[in-house]
Amino acid sequence: MTNHYYSEKPTVESNRNTFSFDLRGNTLTFTSDAGVFSKREVDFGSRLLIEVFEWPRVKGDLLDMGCGYGPIGLALAKENTEVTVHMADINERAVELANENAIQNKIENVKIVQSNLFDAIEKNDFAAVLTNPPIRAGKSTVHEIFEVAYSKLVAGGQLWVVIQKKQGAPSAIEKLKTLYANVDIVVKKKGYFILRAEKN
Repeated sequence: MTNHYYSEKPTVESNRNTFSFDLRGNTLTFTSDAGVFSKREVDFGSRLLIEVFEWPRVKGDLLDMGCGYGPIGLALAKENTEVTVHMADINERAVELANENAIQNKIENVKIVQSNLFDAIEKNDFAAVLTNPPIRAGKSTVHEIFEVAYSKLVAGGQLWVVIQKKQGAPSAIEKLKTLYANVDIVVKKKGYFILRAEKN
């Protein structure tokens, strides 16, 4: 279990990899590593979420829950320097990489913390929470993210989720509908769903 990307302290030997991607009009360079989700590139699901995300109408900071080495949160922070993007992951190696990636891309409007889900997140007034959830951690963990995110959003705030159909998108939609006033499928592409759930 200690070598899953959602482990607190990965024990797999470090094997770093650096790559660049154009995200929302900015070329960003990322370093990833063994023991972290998507070691060799920005995964398709995260790229799709970054691409289609729309800034919410309400004001407030953003939270990237399960940020990994940081592509989602850093891409949005780079685009909008007036917003602070909070980023959290249980994986200490991922958090270390996210901090390094913020520095190498000259992104300062981020706060990156190691956190078991929302444990270290004190703010309750986010305009949006984004997540590429840790599917392999199990449905109960994914649903917990949906539930706690609701309490962390301002009225009118939004939860954005990327999830594959084969990994439970239909049940995720049903769960979200029990919590949020409006749940939309923003886009479906290559088996991936981008879901947007708005808190009334």
